[in-house]
Amino acid sequence: MNVSIQEAERLFKANGGLIRTRDAIKAGVHPRTLYEMRDSGLVEQAGRGIFRLAGLPPLANPDLVLTAKRVPSAVVCLISALAFHELTTQIPHTVQIALRPGSWTPKIAHPPIEVFHFSPISLSSGVENHLIDGVTVRVFSREKTLTDIFKFRNRIGMEVATEALRNYARSKRRRFDKVLDFARICRVESVMRPYLEAVA
Repeated sequence: MNVSIQEAERLFKANGGLIRTRDAIKAGVHPRTLYEMRDSGLVEQAGRGIFRLAGLPPLANPDLVLTAKRVPSAVVCLISALAFHELTTQIPHTVQIALRPGSWTPKIAHPPIEVFHFSPISLSSGVENHLIDGVTVRVFSREKTLTDIFKFRNRIGMEVATEALRNYARSKRRRFDKVLDFARICRVESVMRPYLEAVA
């Protein structure tokens, strides 16, 4: 059964004003209703396959929000997570996300994404849910992100890892014991320990 425009609006509001076309259709919104809403100015296309209620304030972090909507199973990682936690001066040129090995890699033109494959235990450790613009965005914690940066240091760059660790050491919310716990999970304890001792 197809829902009315008023019911579709309520569905948008229940989803923070942002919804994937496929989720709207699954909830009973006919594609024609979506296009009517768009043509009448009730909603706008926020990205490929994503609509957003018109008149809402601009998205605070559109790249992370749109990625979370397009790939709900992904976890924001590495430089993107460092930037989210304000632990780096690096500007991410892609949204870096973690997925399971062998999982489907989404094709997204915008925002550009970069996929890293994490083992199941690493992928499920240190995940935080952050509500951004009404959308739940999964991001690795500060401590887990630090260990991931060291794990992928050959790909990311050692200077990025050491800068992030120095920034973390200067913050008030530092927990070196938690960093070490994640370092063991990621099997980089022996690599990280000298750096941790130098800044602790």
